[in-house]
Amino acid sequence: MHTHIFSTREKMGQAAGSAVEERINALLGEQDELRMIFAAAPSQNEVLEYLAQSDQIDWSKVTAFHMDEYIGILADAPQRFANFLREKIFDRVQLKAIHLINGDDNPEQECRRYADLLAEKPIDIVCLGIGENGHIAFNDPPVADFEDSQMVKVVELDARCRQQQVNAGCFASLDIVPAQAITLTIPTLMSGKYLCCVVPGPTKREAVDSTLNGSISTDCPASILRTHQDCQLYLDAESARTEEKEGFLKS
Repeated sequence: MHTHIFSTREKMGQAAGSAVEERINALLGEQDELRMIFAAAPSQNEVLEYLAQSDQIDWSKVTAFHMDEYIGILADAPQRFANFLREKIFDRVQLKAIHLINGDDNPEQECRRYADLLAEKPIDIVCLGIGENGHIAFNDPPVADFEDSQMVKVVELDARCRQQQVNAGCFASLDIVPAQAITLTIPTLMSGKYLCCVVPGPTKREAVDSTLNGSISTDCPASILRTHQDCQLYLDAESARTEEKEGFLKS
């Protein structure tokens, strides 16, 4: 894993977006289409904006997935991750296909349906973040499994994860944050050829430190990213907690 640090969140997002754009084009120079998984969170805003505005990407060759969805939330709720990604990017570019997770009906059946779609072909690019508790997607420490046999599963969200949704301004109070979600598992995320992990803000400092410097353990699920052959971690000065210069690259 390589870590890229920038002085501002905006510069971080521009750099990460440009790197994803470059990787998309490189892959499409070698293959006819590619498959991407997107995270839905305010931490991804700058990257998604860059990609949505890019005129250098042939989106008609890209199939899009997302990595998690709440269970039991209204179909038109802005907090619903499918709606977030529609607004930020999916409705703004002409994708080959968009596969959305439906958390409304039978969650276990939906997990099987979505897993079948994911398994059809390899995943090329994953755009993800890290939660305040070190989660990736909704693989919180109590449910994270580095060797999960499932591709997609139903999980209970832990208290810190749910509080993060309030901290980020997604929900007005903890009592209205859903308690369950559907998530892609860690092996599914790690199967991507290229991972672009974008983590801004001071509330992520502890998780970033554990990811980079702690043991590789489900106590901090994101620590597994250190074992990936091509994971690029993008931080701003607030999440990095470092005095290093902008653009510092840590192997």
